[in-house]
Amino acid sequence: MDKEKLAQDRYTSRPLAQALHVVVEGQPVGKGRPRFANNRAYTPMKTKNYEHRVGEAAKLEMRFQGVDLTEQPVKLHILAQFEIPKSWPKWKRQAALLGIYTPGRPDIDNVAKAVLDAFNGIVYKDDAQVYELTVKKTYGQPLMVATVSWADD
Repeated sequence: MDKEKLAQDRYTSRPLAQALHVVVEGQPVGKGRPRFANNRAYTPMKTKNYEHRVGEAAKLEMRFQGVDLTEQPVKLHILAQFEIPKSWPKWKRQAALLGIYTPGRPDIDNVAKAVLDAFNGIVYKDDAQVYELTVKKTYGQPLMVATVSWADD
């Protein structure tokens, strides 16, 4: 019995008491590759703007719930819904809504990176606190929903 307890993930044994749900309407954006000019690297403007929108939505939701930045280990679940291409025929659009077709780009890891970076210093101190990450891409109303949960202090 003691061996099983030692093998358990130390985070899963604690009940998660705090949860934050952040919804950002519009097409989700993946983290863009860094660009280089004048011997300097910079983040593309589209990525910066999206990360800012996600961060502002998180700040607003945190203020509404009366939640402060956490230093606890966190779980992060992301749902990214993309608009179905207008050029698709009706049968294919219906199939996309049923999950038969899934979005290709942006890559799922880039969607996660954009949200992780946007929450840095706002929801949690550093994205190294994230011990569980779930990301799902689907077709539907374009939006991004992120749920962050952590144990009470």
